[in-house]
Amino acid sequence: MVRTDDGVRLFFEVVGSGEPSVVVPNGFYLRDDLAPIAEGRGVVFYDARNRGRSESIEDPAKLAAGIHNDVDDLNAVRRRVGLERISIVAHSYMGLTAALYAAKYPAHVERLIQIGAIQPNAATQYPPDLRCADDVQARVFAAIGEVQKNPPADPIERCRTFWAALKPLYVADPATADRLTWDRCDLPNERAFMKYWMGALLPSIQQLTLTCDDFAGATAPALIVHGRKDRSAPYGGGRDWARLLPNARLLTVDDAGHAPWIERPDLVFGAMRTFLDGSWPSAASGSPT
Repeated sequence: MVRTDDGVRLFFEVVGSGEPSVVVPNGFYLRDDLAPIAEGRGVVFYDARNRGRSESIEDPAKLAAGIHNDVDDLNAVRRRVGLERISIVAHSYMGLTAALYAAKYPAHVERLIQIGAIQPNAATQYPPDLRCADDVQARVFAAIGEVQKNPPADPIERCRTFWAALKPLYVADPATADRLTWDRCDLPNERAFMKYWMGALLPSIQQLTLTCDDFAGATAPALIVHGRKDRSAPYGGGRDWARLLPNARLLTVDDAGHAPWIERPDLVFGAMRTFLDGSWPSAASGSPT
């Protein structure tokens, strides 16, 4: 366990060979999916505050700061594993956490990979060519509505039924949805996640108004990996991150959604390994216009 500055215990594990140099938040669902990046290097997978196998928190004061807690908790993990500089691989809303960390603690960031990162500013509305709004969304939301009308009594089964309805949203081709094993409904923190998300995390994200000035000091190389058909985090957000971060390049994954490594593992893992080894992948482009 890692103990944070305010005493919260976070679960972590080290995977791979060699000294750890890469840190991945939310390891409870990413550990197996991102195992290929641990080939030849040590990777620290940890569970964020009130997530996964980390300590469940009852004190609202320890949740109120939302994503800002996650930023400082990442620093606590770095100190715990004894690293002066780390590379960070972060998915979804944790991509925002990693960028905020790079801005607040630039001296401790070697490299940064965002995968399907939530957009920098929650209020931004993207045009149709920079977001994926299709009939899959309507079908998913209708299925969730049916689950909510008559939810299973057992909390674990209720969670699994919800996730079965939700997961087609995260892949470009719904036929590949069964490759996602993110539900982790055996974990109490994950069954209660939506309350934490709506009550603390999302409000803290919505309060942010980020500009290039906020990231002026975050000069570590940043690889932005984003599926063009991401329905959860619009592709336009990936383009915005490539402009906001001073030393960033964008890897666009066509025909992929919120988990691009599921649908294009060859491209995504190849690019990630190349980048973590110290070079830009050839498919990554500079700041989009």
